[in-house]
Amino acid sequence: MNKKKEPSASADADLFRQALDGVVPLAPSNRITPAKPQRRTPIHTTPPLPIADTLSDHGAGDEPLAEFLRNGLSRMALRKLRRGQFPVQDILDLHGLSSDAARKLLLEFLREAEQHGLRCVCVVHGKGWHTQGGEGILKTRARHWLTQCAEVLAFCEAPPNAGGSGAVLVLLKAKAKSAADSQKPL
Repeated sequence: MNKKKEPSASADADLFRQALDGVVPLAPSNRITPAKPQRRTPIHTTPPLPIADTLSDHGAGDEPLAEFLRNGLSRMALRKLRRGQFPVQDILDLHGLSSDAARKLLLEFLREAEQHGLRCVCVVHGKGWHTQGGEGILKTRARHWLTQCAEVLAFCEAPPNAGGSGAVLVLLKAKAKSAADSQKPL
């Protein structure tokens, strides 16, 4: 039996160096490395206070609103929201919830968004394909509730890649700066 001798590790390294002789490294590319998305910090830092449920289902109608703009605001704000010029900072998914549970969760979500100074959020309510007659009840009601919230300045349907007619992008009021915030050094 003839056993072949296996080349030693140093012989392999020598062969590798010979194979790479004359190789020139590539010039660095001008590509931008993608930034990692910011991790959302936990919102519940203190025990939540009870929220008064002031939203009404009355007057919601059968057809959901496609968009909403609070009185006194420029249509440019709605146009910017539609074009995606406000980055979505948080998302709420109401799929599968009852109307009462969805209303309570929406109120909590909007309060927390306001406390953390969020300007643009996405509320996913679904399209309601399982309802008889077309439009979903939750879709109509969620959009109606948003019009009743003082912190909501505008909303429009989300782009197709963010839920389309089953979601809305919501523009919220800017958080009012307190005296302590305005005196902090930059």
